[in-house]
Amino acid sequence: MPRIFSDPDAIADDIIRDVGPKLVVGLPLGLGKANHIINALYRRAASDPSIHLTIFTALTLEKPVPKADLERRFIGPVIDRLFGDYPDLDYAKALHAKALPPNIEVVEFFFLAGKWLGNGYAQQQYISANYTHASSYLLTRGVNVIAQLVAKRVVNGETRYSLSGNTDTTLDLMRARADGRIAFKIVAQVNSELPFMPGQGDLPGDEFHAVLDSPETDFPLFAPPSEPVSDTKYAIGLHSAGLVRDGGTLQIGIGQVGDALAQSLIVRHHDNAAYREIMSRLAPAQAPRETEPFADGLYGVSEMFFEAFIALIDAGVLKREVDGALLHAAFFLGPKSFYRVLREMAPEQIKRIQMVPVSFTNQIYGNEEAKRKARVDARFVNNAMMATLMGAVVSDGLENGQVVSGVGGQYNFVAQAFALDGARSILTLESTRGSGKSVASNIRWSYGHTTIPRHLRDVIVTEYGVADLRGKSDAEVIAAMLNVADSRFQIDLMHQAKDAGKLPKNHEIPAAHRDNFPERVTAALKPSRDAGLLPAFPFGSDFTDVEQRLIPALQILKEATASPLALLKLAWEGRRANHSAELAACLARMQLDRPASWTDRLYRALLIAALARSKKI
Repeated sequence: MPRIFSDPDAIADDIIRDVGPKLVVGLPLGLGKANHIINALYRRAASDPSIHLTIFTALTLEKPVPKADLERRFIGPVIDRLFGDYPDLDYAKALHAKALPPNIEVVEFFFLAGKWLGNGYAQQQYISANYTHASSYLLTRGVNVIAQLVAKRVVNGETRYSLSGNTDTTLDLMRARADGRIAFKIVAQVNSELPFMPGQGDLPGDEFHAVLDSPETDFPLFAPPSEPVSDTKYAIGLHSAGLVRDGGTLQIGIGQVGDALAQSLIVRHHDNAAYREIMSRLAPAQAPRETEPFADGLYGVSEMFFEAFIALIDAGVLKREVDGALLHAAFFLGPKSFYRVLREMAPEQIKRIQMVPVSFTNQIYGNEEAKRKARVDARFVNNAMMATLMGAVVSDGLENGQVVSGVGGQYNFVAQAFALDGARSILTLESTRGSGKSVASNIRWSYGHTTIPRHLRDVIVTEYGVADLRGKSDAEVIAAMLNVADSRFQIDLMHQAKDAGKLPKNHEIPAAHRDNFPERVTAALKPSRDAGLLPAFPFGSDFTDVEQRLIPALQILKEATASPLALLKLAWEGRRANHSAELAACLARMQLDRPASWTDRLYRALLIAALARSKKI
C-alpha cells in the first residue's frame, strides 16, 4: 500500500530518498498536475544544486493576468471567485521571471495557446509531438516519477484512486511499466473536487508509491469559465453540423467552436425545421449534406471531453453505445459546473463515459478491427489558425518558429480520417483575425509553417461555408478555398494564385460567394439569436448575469482601441446615453458608478456607449 503523507515537503523528501537526486518527473497535461508535490520538489531542487529536476508536461494552467485597467476591473473579481485558491506552479512563475535554476529543466509538448510566445527558454525547450508520441518521449528520457492529481474513494473498506480526467498518457506509461520497458513510481495528490471516473483509471492503492492526502493541500480545480460563442463561431459550428452523419462517430477539439457545433447539432435534432431555416439564410448557395435528426445517434471518441458532450448526451444526440460507452475520452477540462455534474452523476450514467488512454482515442492501432467497426462515418472536428489556398493548415505555430500551442492530437485525427472508411477530417478556422484597419485574412496564398500538409487536405470550414478538398486538383482546391474566404481578401488571393499559374486566368469567384462579409453572417443568425436557439452561453456560464452583459461591450471597447477616432466617438455617445438600473449594475461592477478621476469619467463614458451599442447588435 502507498505511504500516506499530509505534508508536501515530506513526500518530496520521500521521493528523493527512493529515486535519487536525478528526477525526471512526468506531469499530466492540464488539470491532472499534483501542484503541491511538484512545487515541493521544485523548492528542494532550487535550494540544492546536487538535485537535477526535469519536468516533462503539457498545457501548464495558470490564472489569467489582466494587462489593462478595464480588463483588471472586469477579470479581477472573476479570478478571485474562480481561481482564488488555485496554487500557482512555481516552475511557471520562474519561467516567466526568467529565473529558472540551471539544475531544473522544464519541457512541454503543448502550450496554453499564446502563453509562451516570446519566452526564449520555453520556446527552445518545446518538443513538437503528436499526443500519442508523448509517452514514448517520456520513456526515452527515463521518467522515474509521475506526479498526478487523483480522486479518492473507499469501497468495501478498500481505498481506490481514480486518474479521473487524465488517463491520457499515464495509462500508456503504466502499460509500458507492466511490460518491463521502464521503471517509475506514481505519486498522487488527492483532490476532493476531482470527479471519480470509473473504468481503466480506477486503480487500487498498491499502484501508487506515495499519496499526499490532507485538507491543507486540497484546492479548487482549475476551472476556466465558458466563453461566449460569437456569430463567427456559430456559423462555423452550423456549417460543421451539416457534415455529421446520423449513426456516425464524433470527435471535437479544444475551443469554442466545439460549443457552437454541439448546440448546432442539438438544434438540428430537436428543432429540425429551425436548423434548416438557419442554414437557408446562412448558406443559400450551399445546402448542408446532412440535415436529419439523429434517429440512431452518435458515438463519441475524443481526446478531450468537455461539457458540450454532456449536453449532447442529455439531448439524445450522443446515444450510440460502443462497449457500453457513449463516449471514450482521454482528458477533460472545463468550468466548475462541469466538474460538479460529473461528481453528482448517477453510477449508471457516468459508467457510459469511459476515460481511456490517448493511444485508444487518437489512433486505430491496437484492436484495430474493433475500432474500425465502432468508428463508422467518423467526423473529426479540430481548430486551426490559418490555411493556405492549396489546403495546408497552420494550427500550432508561426513562420518565425514561435510555437503558439502544439500539434496535440490534430494530426492523429487527420490520419484516422484517411484510414477509416467514410471518415472525414474537418478543420475549422475563422476567415479573418483582428478588426478595423488591422483585419487580416487567415486564408493565405502561402505560409512559412505547416501543421497539416496539403497532401492531407480534406474539409476546411469557415463562417462562410464548407470547402471539400479531398481528392481535388490544386486548381479545384484553390477555387473552393476562395469561396470560403472573406470577400475583402478574395480578389487579391485570386490574383496571387493566377500569377503563380495555379488557377486559370479566366476564373471568376461565383456571385453566390462574393458577399462573404461579417455583416451577412450576423444578419443571417440574428433571428435565431433573438429566438434563443443560439445563445451566447449554450451550456451555462460561471459569469454572473451582469458580467455576461459586460462581455460584448468590453469586446467593442477592445476593437475601438485600434482607432483614436473610434474611441472619441464612443466617448461622445456615452455622454448622451440613457441610464437604467441595468446600466447602473454594470457600472458598479466595473467600479465606475462613482468616478473619482478624469480617467474614471472617460472609462465610464466609453463603457456606457459600448453597452448601448452591444444591446443593439
